[in-house]
Amino acid sequence: MRIRSRAVVAVVGLLALAGCTGDAQPDPSAPGTASAGPDAPVRVSADGHVDNAYAGASMYVDADWTSNVLASAGEADDAVLAASMRAVSGEPTAVWLDRIQAVTGTATERGLEEHLDAAVAQASQDPDGEPVVVTLVVYDLPGRDCHALASSGELAATDADMARYRSEYIDVIADLLARDEYRVLRIVTVIEPDSLPNLVTNADDEACQAAAPYYREGVVYALDAFAPLEHVYAYLDAGHAGWLGWTDNAEAAVALFADVAGQTRAGLTTVDGFVTDVAGYTPLEEPFLEASDLVDGTPVSDASFYASNPDLDEAAWAADLHARVLAAGFPDTTGIVIDTSRNGWGGIGRPAAASSSTTLDTYVDESRVDRRVHRGAWCNPEGAGLGERPVAEPEGYPDAHLDAFMWVKPPGESDGSSRLVANDQGKGFDPMCDPTYTSDRLDGALTHALPDAPISGAWFPAQFAQLVANAYPAVGSEGGDGSSPDALAGSCSAVLTITDSWSSGYVADVTVTAGAPLSTWSVTLPPGTVLDDLWNGVEADGRITPLEWNATLDAGGTANFGYVGAGDTPAAGALACASA
Repeated sequence: MRIRSRAVVAVVGLLALAGCTGDAQPDPSAPGTASAGPDAPVRVSADGHVDNAYAGASMYVDADWTSNVLASAGEADDAVLAASMRAVSGEPTAVWLDRIQAVTGTATERGLEEHLDAAVAQASQDPDGEPVVVTLVVYDLPGRDCHALASSGELAATDADMARYRSEYIDVIADLLARDEYRVLRIVTVIEPDSLPNLVTNADDEACQAAAPYYREGVVYALDAFAPLEHVYAYLDAGHAGWLGWTDNAEAAVALFADVAGQTRAGLTTVDGFVTDVAGYTPLEEPFLEASDLVDGTPVSDASFYASNPDLDEAAWAADLHARVLAAGFPDTTGIVIDTSRNGWGGIGRPAAASSSTTLDTYVDESRVDRRVHRGAWCNPEGAGLGERPVAEPEGYPDAHLDAFMWVKPPGESDGSSRLVANDQGKGFDPMCDPTYTSDRLDGALTHALPDAPISGAWFPAQFAQLVANAYPAVGSEGGDGSSPDALAGSCSAVLTITDSWSSGYVADVTVTAGAPLSTWSVTLPPGTVLDDLWNGVEADGRITPLEWNATLDAGGTANFGYVGAGDTPAAGALACASA
């Protein structure tokens, strides 16, 4: 997301914002109303609510994202790049609920109910019976993203729109998640990226001052609405190392997190964890730099690029954050998720060793893997790459207490448009997304944003191509937790697409993608499938195996089969795929 100015508002000022809620008073009977009394309802502790939602579960694969990836692969001129795109097409990503219509759905966009149905279908296909965890980004606060324009939203910072946020957005989401058929899922909610961090570093911004009471009220309302659902998990957004890593910012941020969570019915236990680097580019690790290392007598953290911020990377910030939130009273089960969707920084620009320079800034600039001109270059920056693949309980970062690496921002979805683009989503134009803009926030440097970008959240093929080309670990190589990304995703993936349907049947197409070289594969069809016709495969006991000519696949290679099914149309999405 954004990097903000280093200036930090005093904690007392943050806490004082609690009383500035306008004329509207919360309805005590509403599901999100805070109550600190001894009889206040709290989350029911049950076997269904585990410490880490991602542990022992598979993650939801969004067929819409997969379709975009496969379309980009089909248009790529570079065969190797196209194969790498296909190899990651089965990776899980979060679903962004960035406006009311994203929840209800439109004629061209699946709503939350359809995503949840697809996740249930995915769970039913899992050969090991693992639960499926769905990551939802709750992102529609009144006055959203108050310090930027590219992802501003549909709701204004007013009492009237706060009422809409509660009744038309959060209540609708909570009612859907509460349905019995979705209790088989584990649902992770990422609560309002950019909101509380903005109140830490941008309290002097007039737009943030106007939005502050609604951010606080809205976050409390969302937490209280989801807390009674034992299969739902709440993670607060916690910025990133280049935003909140300074000691004064970190202290104020944790104080604010604790104060806001403390206003909920269940208090700090309402929060299961924190997510860092959401839609960000801060590297997981800076392998050749330590903040305290001295270059000509000066710490690395004092280099111009880091500006005395001791947290050089997300692993450092996650460890710093975790220690602070536990000291603030959050439970010791609190976990951290890092969004690794775009913080890989591989490619030819990645340094292979530390610099030999004895000049501090030169040493840092030649040693850092973060290739941005400035840590504040947040919009579609040149040179970025996919980071670690999504995985639960990644190893190697014990102080960070990581629940997962997750692709919270779906790779290939734009941060913001390069110029003003008319849209009906309330999204504006931020000059930080214009590659020709020279910004004081970047110490007078050009933004180095990619050109011709669409509005935030729209598919950006050029960016996706860059991310895949610059992936670190490279597609098919060993991941940071010691496992290959392909093994983490499975040796193959399969995605079902409905190409036609009628009252008594439908036509389905299934794309199989190899995560590693395969000599054969098999795909499990949705339960109850009745075949009227099948091509490019052989069916036995509900499983499709290939013909001789489409059985062998290289890593990243694809095969397709199709069928005509009788009866109800199944949900599009991922199917279980095996290498034998």
